[in-house]
Amino acid sequence: MDGVTVGAAALTGVRVLVVEDDLPLGEQLVRGLNRAGCRVEFVQSAGDALRRVDADVVLLDLGLPDGDGVDLCRRLRERTTAPILVVTARDTERERVTALDAGADDYLAKPFGFAELLARMRAVLRRVDMGGNRGVVRYGPLTVDLDAHRVDLHGETVPLTAKEFDILACLAAEPGRMVTREEIFERAWDVNWYGPTKVLDVHIAAIRRKVGDPSLIETVYGRGFRLRRP
Repeated sequence: MDGVTVGAAALTGVRVLVVEDDLPLGEQLVRGLNRAGCRVEFVQSAGDALRRVDADVVLLDLGLPDGDGVDLCRRLRERTTAPILVVTARDTERERVTALDAGADDYLAKPFGFAELLARMRAVLRRVDMGGNRGVVRYGPLTVDLDAHRVDLHGETVPLTAKEFDILACLAAEPGRMVTREEIFERAWDVNWYGPTKVLDVHIAAIRRKVGDPSLIETVYGRGFRLRRP
């Protein structure tokens, strides 16, 4: 991975928390990320990761010596809204879905190219920094603030993950219009997503559960989803 500096300008100043128990790999990541302009903190355990959550993006290995990586992902998600990119040798569909459902924003299997890692980082950071004056969409007691990245229900904030918010924002941008599965993947995951497509259904189910109204998001079978007009 040494010697690659793809995407340096886009990542200059980005604070990265690397959680990796493999010391040589961790040191390689630190060197490469530093060359890309990132400010990097490297830890090798779940305990240290939980004490250092002040980051713009987290690179998380699932094989840690002091705890389950998926559980750590869930606990990190409770403490930070920073994108979590799982970087691991575990590469079954079940493990991908489990990690994404725990709050991960993307999943990259080892071995990987460093250029791809930087591209994935840029993609998850773009999705968080969606920017623009898109306004507030209201559905009865549900409010989707597209600029503040916040969803309220009866005045209480709904704790959506960054990925869940991106999906809901796709639907809220045009209430009543059917948004295809392909559109949602392009907007919420970007065009480079190669994981299992059923992960979208997992996130939709989580959103329905959290907003307390399963009928709010309607399924157009075999095609996509739409936000039901109130």
